[in-house]
Amino acid sequence: MQAVKTIVRRVLGRPWLTSVAIFILFILVWQALTVAGPQSTTAINPEYARLAGQSAVAKPSAAIPTPIAVAARGWELLSNAFDDSNPNNLGIAWHLLRSLGRVLLGFALALVVAVPLGFVLGLFPFVYQAANPFIQVLRPISPLAWMPLALYTFRDSSVSAIFIIFICAVWPMLLNTVLGVANVRQEWINVSRVFGLDTFQHVTRIVFPASVPMIMTGMRISIGIAWFVIVAAEMVGAQSGIGYFIWNEWNNLQIASMIVAIVLIGLVGLGLDSGLAWIGRALSFRE
Repeated sequence: MQAVKTIVRRVLGRPWLTSVAIFILFILVWQALTVAGPQSTTAINPEYARLAGQSAVAKPSAAIPTPIAVAARGWELLSNAFDDSNPNNLGIAWHLLRSLGRVLLGFALALVVAVPLGFVLGLFPFVYQAANPFIQVLRPISPLAWMPLALYTFRDSSVSAIFIIFICAVWPMLLNTVLGVANVRQEWINVSRVFGLDTFQHVTRIVFPASVPMIMTGMRISIGIAWFVIVAAEMVGAQSGIGYFIWNEWNNLQIASMIVAIVLIGLVGLGLDSGLAWIGRALSFRE
């Protein structure tokens, strides 16, 4: 018993070991539930089976594939990740890159608008009070509610998706920038006055460094929202992207492919957040 307590204490003392243990437990439960779960009989259309080179005989299959089946499908997809021999059946890496390109472009546009505007609203409270009602009206609107209007206006699914990313990413950055600029410590403002800094120097040497943590927090929130919104946006009208891939695999009842794509979405989102967190630590200063 003491040995077990010692092992548990060591595992809990190392967070990465705890994460590995949770992951293994999750896989074991998943495997147990899918193996012992209800089986469904999948009937294949004979004409489709002939075109796809499959058998039309109905085969029993679990409602959710096992971890082994998902891993096998993941290896297959990653082995052909950059396949572009068929424009109508691109490798999954191309879909991820196209989604990532739309997200980064929409995010960059939101950054260019939100941060300068946030500085103006933070430095001039009366301007913020005038603009705040419009911000509070527009901010709660679901990004997908804009999608039909964007498709009608731009007549292009990719441009519409970028617009949706811009809409959903601009508000967290804007409000966090306003909050960071408006709440600079008073002693730092007093130092700026003592040294007689002009407006440009005051903003670049005092306000901006003090606001970086809040700005980066807003950017991390925005990139997370943008990354999960792009999936839904691409399901609506796009002809490429990871959202389109998931919807297409759903139409083909390729559940294992969908799970692989979902895992990849999570990993890319983790990478984006970690990258912005690193940039935030690099730009921030210690007192």
